[in-house]
Amino acid sequence: HDDQHGTAIIVTAAVRNWLEHSGRKADEIKLVASGAGASAIACLTLLLGLGIKKENIIVCDRQGVVYKGRNESMDPAKEQFANDTPHRQLSEAIAGADIFLGLSGPGVMDKEKVASMADAPLILALANPTPEIMPEDALAAKPDAIVCTGRSDFPNQVNNVLCFPFIFRG
Repeated sequence: HDDQHGTAIIVTAAVRNWLEHSGRKADEIKLVASGAGASAIACLTLLLGLGIKKENIIVCDRQGVVYKGRNESMDPAKEQFANDTPHRQLSEAIAGADIFLGLSGPGVMDKEKVASMADAPLILALANPTPEIMPEDALAAKPDAIVCTGRSDFPNQVNNVLCFPFIFRG
């Protein structure tokens, strides 16, 4: 479970730091997640403990937005994050979002989606080895964004490797 829980710990630390840096409050931000696997669900669960409201989270998977009443490709983990929303695609859901949490695959985000986000957003494009959007593309669309990837060859690495061996020592 090191990928699942290690990622959740490091993502939560990154979000906490961004909240402090940006002066925003956890209970007021909108978060859109791309990916609904074990790591994404663990991240979202821990972020609830940070104060992000479940109703301010929109989760997307390969079929689009995870919403109440959707039957296709649902499971109990996704069901707990299904919200009442008219949005059906990431391109709709991302508009006005403060945080993008990407735990999916390359190319999921593009400049247009980033440009539609809130001012000074946090973009966590954590797919490895190729992130959902490359940092230079995200910054071209939104120069005030904080962009993080799971890679060590880009600034602002957010990767579960950062919590080892400290978690085990604890």
